[in-house]
Amino acid sequence: MDFTLNDDQMAFQELARKFAREEIAPTVAQDDQAGRFRRDLVKKMAELGFYGCVIPEEYGGNGAGFLAVTVVTEEIARVSAALRVSFSTQVMGPALTILKWGTEEQKQKYIPALVEADMLGAFAMTEPNAGSDVASMRTTAVRKGDEYILNGTKTWISNAQFCDLALVFAYTDPGQRPKGMSCFVVESKSPGFTSRPIEEKMGLHASPTGEIILEDCRVPAGALLGNEGEGFKICMSMLENTRLSCAAGGLGLARACLDAAVEYANNRQQFGQSVARFQMIQEQIARMVVEEEAARLLVYRAAVMKDMGLPNNRETSIAKYAAAQAANHAADEAMKILGAYGYSEEYPVARYYRDAKYYQIVEGTSNIQKWIIGQDALGIRKANR
Repeated sequence: MDFTLNDDQMAFQELARKFAREEIAPTVAQDDQAGRFRRDLVKKMAELGFYGCVIPEEYGGNGAGFLAVTVVTEEIARVSAALRVSFSTQVMGPALTILKWGTEEQKQKYIPALVEADMLGAFAMTEPNAGSDVASMRTTAVRKGDEYILNGTKTWISNAQFCDLALVFAYTDPGQRPKGMSCFVVESKSPGFTSRPIEEKMGLHASPTGEIILEDCRVPAGALLGNEGEGFKICMSMLENTRLSCAAGGLGLARACLDAAVEYANNRQQFGQSVARFQMIQEQIARMVVEEEAARLLVYRAAVMKDMGLPNNRETSIAKYAAAQAANHAADEAMKILGAYGYSEEYPVARYYRDAKYYQIVEGTSNIQKWIIGQDALGIRKANR
């Protein structure tokens, strides 16, 4: 499998690298400390075509492909893990899911707006008592004439307090779980839709997270995505795409940790020489390099398989698990190499350390990825069915 980037992919990569360096990096530390969400930067990334890579031209995209959006996501995450989230909330989640499951009216109404960031997206699965076990959610949707009435609470939702639309998963037939689950495109202006922020988080301070509360939330019957009872299938198909975005983000963060550790090691003087001369430091750096490079090959493989239209749930789970592990190990090693300076806010490593854990949690925890991979290997449940 050839992972050589073509001219268009390399152009997107360089454009994303330049944008991250010139537009995001100058204020990334201050934005993180202030918990400031930069919608203006999300809009600028849309204007550069970053969110259109996996969307056909007829819906406002450029069709550059999954490998293109992967290298773009990696470059953004290398500078800001918080802004990386927008790739999931705009395209890899809502837009791609509507593209696959939506009516032509839904596609025309929402996909171009998400690609251009005229609307901010979210997807609402997690509930206070339903995390990895998606099927245990309690949110309901009851058909009343030409409307559905939704009731329930979603939590840990990225963009909750800023989104214009959310893909909401709810039971239309609670007695048939998970086959009774359905999905709805719910606009935040819908009656009965409210949100509130989750203020205290370990990391990703510049990425808004909150709760969505649905209290007799009324949406038109046309808000149903796909058919009643297809919600669980829709959810799983969406996760195959958002997991790739997370994996690409893990790569970017791993590289950022390596960059910081290498720069510090080359400049820090101890015992009359740079610490880069110490074999222990070299061993740490070498492991960071190997794990990052190995994860990159796995992530790129998953992206290329998506571009080829091949089943890739197994490969995407492997990629997300490997990239999350690489990011967390890199953050840990960078913290050790920088010592007290890594623990301070003077260097970005403290932020990297906080943000790295995110990749082992969202879009299916690392344990869920191991479960998928392990069951496939043992023949219990094939991932690429």
